[in-house]
Amino acid sequence: MQSMATRLWSPSSRFHPGQLAWNRHHREVCADQPGDGEAISLWVDASGVVGFAWAEAADWLELQVDPDHPEVADQVIEWFEDWSDTDTQSALVMEGDVAEPALMAAGFAPEADGPYFRHHVLDLALFDAEPTAPPATGYALRHVEPSEAGTRAACHRAAWSQFGPSTVSEAAYAAMMSAWPYRADLDWVAVDRSGAMVASCLVWLDEVTGVGLVEPVGCVPEHRGRGLAAVVTAAALGHLRDVGARWAQVTPRGDAAYPAPQRLYRSLGFRPAARTVTWTRSLD
Repeated sequence: MQSMATRLWSPSSRFHPGQLAWNRHHREVCADQPGDGEAISLWVDASGVVGFAWAEAADWLELQVDPDHPEVADQVIEWFEDWSDTDTQSALVMEGDVAEPALMAAGFAPEADGPYFRHHVLDLALFDAEPTAPPATGYALRHVEPSEAGTRAACHRAAWSQFGPSTVSEAAYAAMMSAWPYRADLDWVAVDRSGAMVASCLVWLDEVTGVGLVEPVGCVPEHRGRGLAAVVTAAALGHLRDVGARWAQVTPRGDAAYPAPQRLYRSLGFRPAARTVTWTRSLD
């Protein structure tokens, strides 16, 4: 799946291999089989994987289909219908994706309203981290050490607690640190005077495409409003550029209901590209 994401990557393609790694390891899972309540299926020809279906839940499908094999999209949707036992099903694809005709033919319809995500890209040749304001007094920036899975996971959980209980445990983060393409030198944090991690930015570099994916970024509630998310992201991007990456990508919410993240990334030079569309059908 990650090799396919690398081969097909563009500013309008659904997945970066780092996104697949994060989706897989943000919770504790067995390395060689799907977790409880999920299923994965691959479509393969002599060239490799040409499509995959990842049912993250019975009502939610993530998928990618090689544009040179549009017929695979019909098979992906049929597989999901056979596997799922829910009356309402949703699938997330990019706007204009090769799978959209198959979704429409199967009775799915695009959601006109509601949340969506928009890719943003940054040409790192034009990025200069120097003008970015330094962290507020009392904070420092550094990358994570491989031995810090527990404290790094705790920082993420604290930053994302407003969205519900996080599944990023120490064990999950340790497993993710062992997964390709994680690199500790691209996992950056802001620390306070006591050394506690209070903001973070993880970047996944695909050396084949030269594209680094920013996913995720967060700041613990007690330290917000001080620009820490911006400066820790800028530090990670500066190192990403220094190790030879050409582009950076991030995919924040694009809808008006949650505008703050995209404002942050645009302030760093990211520019909007393609967006996602959620397709839903009811089998009542």
